[in-house]
Amino acid sequence: MPELLNVRFSPHDTVTATVYPATAQDQAKITLILAHGAGAGQASEFMVHFATGLSARGIETVTFNFYYKEIGRKIPDQNSKLELCYRSVIDTVLAKKISNNRLAIGGKSMGGRIASQLAADGSTELLGLVFLGYPLHPPGKPEQLRAAHLAHIKAPMLFVQGSRDAFGTPDELRPIIDAIAAHTDLYVIDRADHSFKVPKSTRVTQNDVYTTILDHIARWLRQAAATI
Repeated sequence: MPELLNVRFSPHDTVTATVYPATAQDQAKITLILAHGAGAGQASEFMVHFATGLSARGIETVTFNFYYKEIGRKIPDQNSKLELCYRSVIDTVLAKKISNNRLAIGGKSMGGRIASQLAADGSTELLGLVFLGYPLHPPGKPEQLRAAHLAHIKAPMLFVQGSRDAFGTPDELRPIIDAIAAHTDLYVIDRADHSFKVPKSTRVTQNDVYTTILDHIARWLRQAAATI
């Protein structure tokens, strides 16, 4: 069963994290912290599905609410506060010694971007980063790239990107990540949007799409742990 964890990130403010212990018999000894996107918190169907799916594949997974979601606001906090909250979750997970697992971080859209900004400062040893729809730029504004800091990340990175992602297509991402010194992988979901939703005309169920992604993430993390 998932376990709740209180995370204090300022003298007066806390957020709730949820720990999904690895349930597979073949545990990977990896903890992955996944942050939610701008529009929905950790209790969203997407986040719960991915957290439970990864835990069932032997990856201990931790989700949490950024502070604005914790208190019921719709507008994300300032970038510095988002980073502080995520950093506090990392510190709490490491301090609590939930396990002796290797640590990976990432998230959906905005959550992944904040994870990448923290990884760029190099202050925490990471097994890798997992981006579920990296928000390369705002929709319709390809000139406003959010990518310069990626070159400073030393840990391996997995980008899971829908081919129709309005926040950055695989074709837009590819030249950027190809220029990064760290090991990067781009896993493209054919005809999928920013949340990996595919048209009904594909004749593939949404659950099948998610299953394929979850299998790939678990396999990628296990391979990273085996080679680092």
